[in-house]
Amino acid sequence: MTTLLIATRNAHKVGEIQAILGADFRCLTLKDFPAAPAVVEDADTFAGNATKKAVELARWLAQGESGKRKAESGNFFVLADDSGLEVDALNGAPGVHSARFAALDKTENSHDADNNAKLLRLLKDVPLEKRTGRFRCVIALAEVHPPSSILHPRLFDGACEGRIQFAASGHGGFGYDPLFVPDGFKQSFAELGEDVKNKMSHRAKALDKLKEFFNNQDTKTRSL
Repeated sequence: MTTLLIATRNAHKVGEIQAILGADFRCLTLKDFPAAPAVVEDADTFAGNATKKAVELARWLAQGESGKRKAESGNFFVLADDSGLEVDALNGAPGVHSARFAALDKTENSHDADNNAKLLRLLKDVPLEKRTGRFRCVIALAEVHPPSSILHPRLFDGACEGRIQFAASGHGGFGYDPLFVPDGFKQSFAELGEDVKNKMSHRAKALDKLKEFFNNQDTKTRSL
């Protein structure tokens, strides 16, 4: 079984990732490693932030005894993602600042309600046909090696196109889900529910590529 350290303490995100990956993966989180260093997400791209988190945490794990033991047993990886909402009318904002869109201090996340309120305020005069955007996700996968070394994580990306509605609706999901209506639907992600979202979301598409990578690796191993 492959063990993944999901580089987040966000319970909603962890639950979503575990549901999509399924039982073939054993998922740990940063709550299982309370001494893990905080990684500042200061890159200007999703790929940059995901890569930085994956590499720094994999190196930290490789230096600790528990990480070394897991690495020596094989199939131990750090999975770090960065994701957010890109709104065309705002030139791609909030983008990498999605989680802290409403905060004055850009190093700290803001509350979902505050982020949503700011987004609606900025789009108040934008007509429906111009409220297009997408959720985008980039996942970095770094293997934990016993000796710490320069790591080059594999990247997997996904996007989900849609539009921003004029008011929040639904009580499910998190983040901008109450405002985002995916193409082909009339309900927001918060209304559609986890089962629907987990089949078509930006994160689901990136994780599907990750699962395909592991499936191909298993196929190569069995053929040897």
